[in-house]
Amino acid sequence: MIELPYSSATDGIAWPALPDAQGAGILSILFQLDQTQWWPEARLRAAQHRQCEALLDHAWRTVPFLRPRLEKAGYRHGEPFDIGNWASLPPLTRADVAEAGDALLSTALPASHGAAGEIFTSGSTGRPLRAIRSQLWELFWRAFTNRDHIWHRRDLTGKLAVIRESGEGKAPWPDGSETPRWGSSSGALFDTGPCVSLNIRTSTEQQMDWLVRQDPDYLLTHPTVLQGLLAHSLEKGTRISRLKQVETLSEILRPATRALCAEVWGIPVVDMYTTREAGYLALQCPEHEHYHVQREGLLLEVVGADYKTVKPGETGRVLVTPLHNFAMPLLRYEIGDYAELGEPCPCGRGLPVLKRILGREQNMLVLPGGERRWPMLSSADIRRMLDIAPIRQYQFLQKSTETIELRLVVARPLTESDETALRDFVRDRFGHPFEVEFRYLDDIPRGRTGKYQDFLSEVRTS
Repeated sequence: MIELPYSSATDGIAWPALPDAQGAGILSILFQLDQTQWWPEARLRAAQHRQCEALLDHAWRTVPFLRPRLEKAGYRHGEPFDIGNWASLPPLTRADVAEAGDALLSTALPASHGAAGEIFTSGSTGRPLRAIRSQLWELFWRAFTNRDHIWHRRDLTGKLAVIRESGEGKAPWPDGSETPRWGSSSGALFDTGPCVSLNIRTSTEQQMDWLVRQDPDYLLTHPTVLQGLLAHSLEKGTRISRLKQVETLSEILRPATRALCAEVWGIPVVDMYTTREAGYLALQCPEHEHYHVQREGLLLEVVGADYKTVKPGETGRVLVTPLHNFAMPLLRYEIGDYAELGEPCPCGRGLPVLKRILGREQNMLVLPGGERRWPMLSSADIRRMLDIAPIRQYQFLQKSTETIELRLVVARPLTESDETALRDFVRDRFGHPFEVEFRYLDDIPRGRTGKYQDFLSEVRTS
């Protein structure tokens, strides 16, 4: 059991610690989350319904744009809402949110929710989106951040390394940047160790050099950065001596990357499912590799083509309704992702399970007959590629239903036999005799937000 290093903000009081107002708020939420995670599903659903009622009441009174949508679902202000009609509420798409603009903002945010601030996100769709979030919502964000630390028994006094910053000139190699604590979410409540950061746009060689010099206890980064570091370690035999755990976010974590991290570094990967506009959607279970929906903070649905909830084992679109952001109520917001709903978890938590997060529809492989598949590579697939050639970075671009461009960063020029073996691999793995084109690059650039996709498709089926 890891001891939590609570921080006291009260003069002369070292123990028990008395945090400041923000820390006390986070601690209050954490105290409740520690109990609600064990509630049975029916009790969680009933509590969620109560909060949903409060959100709908606020949306009806202060966001006129949402009233027609609520009426379509049978909502009548001042009367109890039949949650059975929830599926009749039209989903909000990213295009809807962008087009609505200020019409989706509350005209009367409760004063107790604090000020509202704006953020901009493009997700992995490339479509910019402006979102408004209250200070109260951010307090819940910080509480769920700390729940993740507590669930995964991190020693908060250790050193955290982050390879995530994508801003021009920020946290540059060779030194990066350093702060005395892990961040505002944990620093408001705990005396943490230092946090060091490096820009994500640095090369894999620079990232590994920096990590070896920093020798952190924990690493937070994107899955594709981790994949590059693991491939480098396989090739060069480099290790980070104290590293206990890798945390990943922002991109889809492939099972192959988990397996490779266990094989090469001997440590686990802990993933989280978040969006900037909707917050924490799901956190990895402390005892399993699937994810628990953070039901205390949002209503998350996995729905089929009819926008009704799918059954466990089935895949569908992800809709989210953040329960505490009254500044910009997002009701059944379609974030563009697909996920597989899971069975209840044997760990005993009543929080719903996502077995897998599959990604976005535009990143699916399209076969000539119109069939669509998720192009996930297994650990054995990636190892097979690395055995064929010294690949440091890769990206598949489907240019048509007959052509795939394989973009590569390699340690040495590939031979004709290397390319022949890779063509065979692509055709075998993706189940069709594609024409495979090779494109060699010094680096495969990330998007504006630092995200990276290992499979892209230019094929449009509708």
